[in-house]
Amino acid sequence: MIDTHTHIYEPEFRDDLDETVSRAARAGVDRFIFPAIDSESYDRMVRTADALEGKAFVCIGLHPTSVGPQWRKELDFVLEKFRIRRWTAIGEIGLDGHWSKEYMAEQKAVFEEQMILAHDASLPVIIHVRDATDELHEVLDKLLFAGKMPRGVFHAFSGSTETYLRLKAYGDFKFGIGGVVTYRNAQVAATVASMSPEDILLETDSPYLTPVPFRGRRNEPAYLSYISEKIAALKGMDVGEIRKVTTSNAEKLFGI
Repeated sequence: MIDTHTHIYEPEFRDDLDETVSRAARAGVDRFIFPAIDSESYDRMVRTADALEGKAFVCIGLHPTSVGPQWRKELDFVLEKFRIRRWTAIGEIGLDGHWSKEYMAEQKAVFEEQMILAHDASLPVIIHVRDATDELHEVLDKLLFAGKMPRGVFHAFSGSTETYLRLKAYGDFKFGIGGVVTYRNAQVAATVASMSPEDILLETDSPYLTPVPFRGRRNEPAYLSYISEKIAALKGMDVGEIRKVTTSNAEKLFGI
């Protein structure tokens, strides 16, 4: 399996990164996608990926919660780093109104610019959206009209079937399913049951969104096995087939 969204380069894994990677391998997870956050975490991300020697694939982008007073400086950092190597994707990018909407106008501008960058470079995007549905559709509608819509994945998808179908209509998009699908009364469980397996990517978002039965603890890539088992049960499929299909989906989307 491929954990298509993990932050094991963050300080939460400083003391046991090797053990984390070994546990992941024993669980059948042998590759990792590292979404970027901002300039502060950049060096940790790249150093960790290099240390994993081909198992980790790095992205570049500015996370919406890092859009603030220095947003232009942060975005220029992304553009500068974009030119120095071939990245796996642009991400994680998007919109987040959960904590504050003070910089939502700037978030939309940053999101749009990075979406266009991905389109023009023929790279996929990793999209983060939280409490910003109207703003998301405003940006996506504008990009669609301009013919600048890249392919990509809606990370940590937890929406309804209606939302899934509406987002899918924008183009070649996958949906990252993580630990939330294992939670009691999670709306996304019913959505996953109706989704095409070809639209699903497996992710943990570790160290966040830990699945049952480890909820409340630090998340890690090894727990992808629990997420895949839940998805298989919801769809009435063999877990081996779910893992095979979702791995193929990730390989095609990210070109790995």
